[in-house]
Amino acid sequence: MGFTPAPTTEAGAAGAAGGEGGGAYRWYVLALLTLTSAFSVADRLVFGILVEDIKAAFALTDLELGLLGGAAFSLVYVLAGFPAARLADRATRKSIVAAAISFWSLMTAACGLASGFWTLFLARTGVGVGEGCSGPSSQSLVADFFAPAELAKAMGFLTLGSTVGTAAGLVFGGQLAEAFGWRWAFILMGLPGLAIGALLYLTVREPRRGRFAPPGSDVRQLPLGATVRGLVSNRVFMGLALGWAVQIMIGYALAFWMAAVMLRQFEISTGAVGLTLGLTFLAGGIPGPILGGYLTHWLCLRDERWRAWLPGVVSLACVVPLGVSLASASLAGFLGWFGLAYAIYVASQAGILSGIQAAVDPASRGFAVAIALFFNNLVGQALGLAVIGALSDALGPSLGPSALALAVFGVCLVSGLLALAIFAWTAAQMGPSGYLARLRGG
Repeated sequence: MGFTPAPTTEAGAAGAAGGEGGGAYRWYVLALLTLTSAFSVADRLVFGILVEDIKAAFALTDLELGLLGGAAFSLVYVLAGFPAARLADRATRKSIVAAAISFWSLMTAACGLASGFWTLFLARTGVGVGEGCSGPSSQSLVADFFAPAELAKAMGFLTLGSTVGTAAGLVFGGQLAEAFGWRWAFILMGLPGLAIGALLYLTVREPRRGRFAPPGSDVRQLPLGATVRGLVSNRVFMGLALGWAVQIMIGYALAFWMAAVMLRQFEISTGAVGLTLGLTFLAGGIPGPILGGYLTHWLCLRDERWRAWLPGVVSLACVVPLGVSLASASLAGFLGWFGLAYAIYVASQAGILSGIQAAVDPASRGFAVAIALFFNNLVGQALGLAVIGALSDALGPSLGPSALALAVFGVCLVSGLLALAIFAWTAAQMGPSGYLARLRGG
């Protein structure tokens, strides 16, 4: 059965035409939020290009590096996300995002002052607190600047932030580390976020909440218990959130561990790894989410269930070129196949993000994102990175430098298979749950 997008509400149409953020201004806001997302990911994942230097400085194991990259960040990230999400559903969202980027930028700089594992761990938790406050408000803002028919495309552009941020963390982090050392790399990567926070606060206008919601949607914030019960019982939302948590283990594995894999498998400097790997992230990561957004939009005009089907297919499909990349003996082959794997992987994000926003009422959007990010960071980042580190340590005595590559591939393969199954189940729930009828306005 084909899918026809529901018309926007009268209030939404008026807002789009008037002074609430229609026309070119909404694209300016989207660009600024995408830039914020880029700094979020760059400050989070610059750690990846610095792991070998940090490992040598503090004599750390791969498991400890995995904990610093994942658990130290994500445990407080998810805890901070819940109260921030409640605020996002009733308070001024642009102010929350502006304060968040300012705080995590300062804490990124503080990572450069660490004296050992635990001080670095604490600084990383500060980065997690700040970044945990920005995601719910940012995605909620996008949903009130773009009508449902355009939301997948808008979310595809927002996803560019993660790609640009990953590349920036690698390229600039690697160059700064070579020029000034890993400590100054953290400090200099953190400071620009303060200017972005000021720009957000001074230039973004808060849109009316629920401008483009289907008729009958509740824009009033419900009590916490009712909000949680509604979201947990929403099978489409929970399926998308859990599927995202499993498949993003692939994304974090690629963003955090690939630089270390290159340094161990090839005779290459940290700066060269940052530059070549960062450019490869851009080569695959810029077209991937844009094409994924447009493809999701085109497919969903025919069947809304593609918001779940497409992420499931690409979650497993990207593992094939990834395996070829990790087995390549040449640097060119490694980077070329990796770029293809990453392009396929990021094509999934528009469907997931837009599907989550479409599955819940405007009054629950921020908290819905917080729940999704809870699973995302707890499973995808904290568990995924730690498991890869532990596997690498266990396989190291017998496999040497190739142990990390095998650990990365094994975790990504399992993640792809599980994600495909979860997203297929989610698509099957869209009809019986009333999701499809709700979007049609029926």
